[in-house]
Amino acid sequence: MDFKLRKEREAARPMQEKVCKECQRTLSETYPHELCPICMERHLFNDVREYIRNNDVREHEVAEKFNIPISRVREWIREGRIQYKGDSVKSISGVNCRYCGKPIAFGVACPSCHSLQNLKVVANMKKSQNDESMRFLGKNKVDD
Repeated sequence: MDFKLRKEREAARPMQEKVCKECQRTLSETYPHELCPICMERHLFNDVREYIRNNDVREHEVAEKFNIPISRVREWIREGRIQYKGDSVKSISGVNCRYCGKPIAFGVACPSCHSLQNLKVVANMKKSQNDESMRFLGKNKVDD
């Protein structure tokens, strides 16, 4: 087809911009969905969270139900975005405390290690405040 003819046909076609039905982001003409990937992810997460709230399930059941990888469900658990109800430590396999290795329900640290880490942060803040509050110039300087 002639380049000039193709350009004329494109110009005659009304330009309708495809946008996400929820957030109004501009989408590619060839994009197959009505929602952008960010809105689709938000909807998926909300559906997963609601499913976990209403059912006593394990992460592999959630992954099967929503056709997503288990790693994605575990990532949401580590981020602290979702938590299983009931005896969640038995429900979740492979999510362990970063510091002591104990099975955990959500996040990256068990409650005791999380408390210890918070104490370390506070202690380091106090130490740095004390270091900055009093300084003597030339204290370590050797006098002749």
